[in-house]
Amino acid sequence: MGKIVGYARVSSREQNIDRQLLALRQYVPEDMIVTDKASGKDFNRPGYQSLKVGIGKLVKGDTLYIKSLDRFSRNKDEAKKELQYFSDLGVRVKILDIPSTMTDIAEGQEWILDMINNILIEVLTSIAENERLTIRSRQAEGLAAMPVDEASGKKISKKTGRCIGRPPVQFPSDFEQYYQKWKSKEITAIAAMAALGLKANSFYKLVHQYEKEHPPS
Repeated sequence: MGKIVGYARVSSREQNIDRQLLALRQYVPEDMIVTDKASGKDFNRPGYQSLKVGIGKLVKGDTLYIKSLDRFSRNKDEAKKELQYFSDLGVRVKILDIPSTMTDIAEGQEWILDMINNILIEVLTSIAENERLTIRSRQAEGLAAMPVDEASGKKISKKTGRCIGRPPVQFPSDFEQYYQKWKSKEITAIAAMAALGLKANSFYKLVHQYEKEHPPS
């Protein structure tokens, strides 16, 4: 008989994983539950990867329990690939929120369970991905509705009143001096960047801003 393993995931350290653990403990020993605190957008998670490599690798005859499909993944295509991977390996995946995956059927009739599961997985992964896209859309709408700071051109958070993103690059006190040397070809752009302690993108951004504020007469 193969080993029984559980998998639980939350997206951040602030989220509570206890509900998943409580459900999994009904079928899986405490010390056989693997957890991750990571995004569900892909499978690059240390806990999950331990199910595929090393001493914790799942092999033919093993069973993997998951509370719900969205805890497995929110990416439809990736979820289907991973589920197919376990299927090809001979690992049974049981999702507690999908009753049919918990059903024991007669030997030789496993194809019925596979057919039902494939239909449910197709539907539920579509729902999970749609939820992820909806969240992204709402975030984009919220960002678009934010006021803009005229000085920096950055969006202002209504909650904090501060600009979102990295603070704008500030002009070094001797920027104009090195800018004029660079423009008159006394020094190269690389020399000017080194003297000002700026990277190329910051240097040229400040050049653009300076020339906009000080147009040639």
